[in-house]
Amino acid sequence: QVQVVESGGGLVQAGGSLRLSCAASGSIFNINAMGWYRQAPGKQRELVAVITSSDMTNYADSVKGRFTISSDNVKNTAYLQMNSLKPEDTAVYYCNVKNTIRPRVGYWGQGTQVTVSS
Repeated sequence: QVQVVESGGGLVQAGGSLRLSCAASGSIFNINAMGWYRQAPGKQRELVAVITSSDMTNYADSVKGRFTISSDNVKNTAYLQMNSLKPEDTAVYYCNVKNTIRPRVGYWGQGTQVTVSS
């Protein structure tokens, strides 16, 4: 089993920055990709950013130029640097880790709340 733990959420004013961390542990095997998703109240969970084991990245259009995803393969950790935050970025942010055992569904963390005040 793989454990996924997010941290770094909080309350920030519009225009501010936060850095989220996602740590994977347990029976990790080979990680294929680590991604950040978010879910705002009353909305579906959506992809924010993903990074593959070969460091390829993909971002939602709404965060391009403001958010940066990175990873430390030695520590099995992914980061999401969020700059120029907007109230519409308010959501619970979840980390998903895909490995060779679960290449499609992956493993989910419990989420971390990000609240951006106007």
